[in-house]
Amino acid sequence: MGWASKTNGALLALAVGQFDVFLTADRNLSYQQDVSSFDIAVVVLVARSNSLEDLRPLALRLLEVLPTARRGLVTLVRA
Repeated sequence: MGWASKTNGALLALAVGQFDVFLTADRNLSYQQDVSSFDIAVVVLVARSNSLEDLRPLALRLLEVLPTARRGLVTLVRA
């Protein structure tokens, strides 16, 4: 996709129209971006680190949250 060098704002803009949900572990995203201006749901995984070992326990909660995540809002997923 060639998105590796994009900043959060550019990533969100690219994701709109292509995806329903923007999934990230960047807890600062909602402070850095006006998520309400993007027509996409944002889900933030809140874990000790970005390692798979720390993120894996959030998987079941993530699956529960995805159907109700709303566009223009940030949904936090915690253990």
